[in-house]
Amino acid sequence: MKILIAPLDWGLGHATRCVPVIEAFLEAKAEVIIGSCANLKSFFAEAFPQLEQVELPSYGIEYPTHGYQMPAWLLSQLPRLQKIVKEEHKIVESIVESKKIDVVFSDNRFGAYSTKVPSVYMTHQLRIAFPFASRFLEGFGVRFHAEKMSKFSEIWVPDLPDFPGFAGRLSHEKINKPCRYIGPLSRFLEISKTEKPKANIEKQFCFLGMVSGVEPMRTHLENLLLEAFQKLPGKHALLLGKPEIKEIVEKGNVVLYPHLSKEKFRELVLSAKYFVSRPGYSTIMDQAVLGANCLFVPTPGQTEQIYLSKIISKFRYARVMKESKLSAESLEQAFAGSVYRLPFADSSLLKKAVFEFMEQYK
Repeated sequence: MKILIAPLDWGLGHATRCVPVIEAFLEAKAEVIIGSCANLKSFFAEAFPQLEQVELPSYGIEYPTHGYQMPAWLLSQLPRLQKIVKEEHKIVESIVESKKIDVVFSDNRFGAYSTKVPSVYMTHQLRIAFPFASRFLEGFGVRFHAEKMSKFSEIWVPDLPDFPGFAGRLSHEKINKPCRYIGPLSRFLEISKTEKPKANIEKQFCFLGMVSGVEPMRTHLENLLLEAFQKLPGKHALLLGKPEIKEIVEKGNVVLYPHLSKEKFRELVLSAKYFVSRPGYSTIMDQAVLGANCLFVPTPGQTEQIYLSKIISKFRYARVMKESKLSAESLEQAFAGSVYRLPFADSSLLKKAVFEFMEQYK
C-alpha cells in the first residue's frame, strides 16, 4: 500500500503528531510519501530522511493581533481558504495519479482527499470551538466542518474513545462517517513506551519554555518568556520551533534552541523542572507521554486552546495561566504546591487502527 500523508502547516503541531502515524504505517510495511510545504520540509527531512516529499500549498495562516478579533478574522479568511482548498485538491488528485497512491491521509487539510482512492481525515475537533460571544456561530461551524469531512472515506480522532479524553466535547461529537479513535498521538510514543520518565532525573534547567503556533502570537510569547526567564534565578531554556535555524545562542541565563531532534527534545524536557508552552493539542499529547510538570498559556482568542485549558485545569492535568498574567513572579508562584501530571499515553489504539485499516483496504 502506498499512502500520501499530508499534515496542515499551522505551526509544527500537525507535523509532529503525524510522526507516530507515519511510523505506524511504515511498521505495517506501507510505502509513505509526505505531502509537505516550505515551512515543514526541513522538519520531515530530519525526521524521515529516507522518505519522499511532494509539494502542497501552504495555508499561510497568521492570527490577528488581539483575541477579540478572532471571530471576524475567521469569517474574513473563508474565501481565501476555500481557494487554497480547491487548489490543494487538484494537486492531490494529480499526485494520486502520477505517484500511484492507494490512500490519502490528511491531518486537517480540507482539500487533501481523492475521489479515486480511500481518503482519511484526522482531526481532534469534530466540533469547532467558538468564543462565548460568537457561540451562535457554532452550529455553522459544525455544519461547515461536517461538509468538509463528507469528502473523506473515514475520520480518525487522536483521542481516547471515552469522554472526556483529552479534548472533551471537541473530539466526542457524533458524526455521519466511520470514525476511529486512535488514542493520543505523540512522536515520543515509541521512545517512551518501555521507559516512563523518571521523577528524580538530574535537572539542568529550572524552566523550559517552548514557542509554537502562528504569528504574531508566536513571537509575542517568545518575548514574554525570555523577559520572564531572565528575571528568574537559575538557568533556563527556550525552544523556538524554528527548524530552518541551526545556531544555539545564550542570552544571559537563558539558552535558546532553535530546533531539536526528537531524541534531543525529549532529553531537554526531562532535564527541566518545569515546562511552559501554549496548550496546542500536539504539545499536550507529547507532554502526556514525557510526564512533564506543565503550565499552559493559551493564545488569546484561540478558542480551542482556551477550551482545552479548561479541561486540563478541571482534571488537574496541568496548570493554566492567562497570557496577560505571565511574568517572572507569576511563574514562580504557579509551581508552588502539588505536582500536576497529564495522564500517560500509549500507542495501542493507533496500531490497531492502522492494522484494521490496511486489512480493510488491501
